[in-house]
Amino acid sequence: QALLVESGGGVVQPGGSLRLSCAASGFMFNVAIMSWYRQAPGKERELVATLNSVGNRKNYADSVRGRFIISRDNAKKTVALQMNNVEDADTAVYYCHATIDTANTWGQGTQVSVSS
Repeated sequence: QALLVESGGGVVQPGGSLRLSCAASGFMFNVAIMSWYRQAPGKERELVATLNSVGNRKNYADSVRGRFIISRDNAKKTVALQMNNVEDADTAVYYCHATIDTANTWGQGTQVSVSS
């Protein structure tokens, strides 16, 4: 059974940094396209960042490009999202997502709150 478990969420001040991590199990992690999504209160879920299976192709939403960094460790079956210079608009539940062909797996989400 495919499983994704996020960790690292919490409260961070504007301009601060936070690192999210996602641990994968139950599927072939090294061939999966891994992504981070987020959903703010009252808004639709949106794509934040995507990373291909070998980790050399990354895409970011315009709103986070230059501030967030997605990375993966295929040996440890983890994917991370380094969040730098966070803004109030980054407050959301962040979800880890895996895609292999047409199969999709979601994590349970981790809350990130930006507040002074």
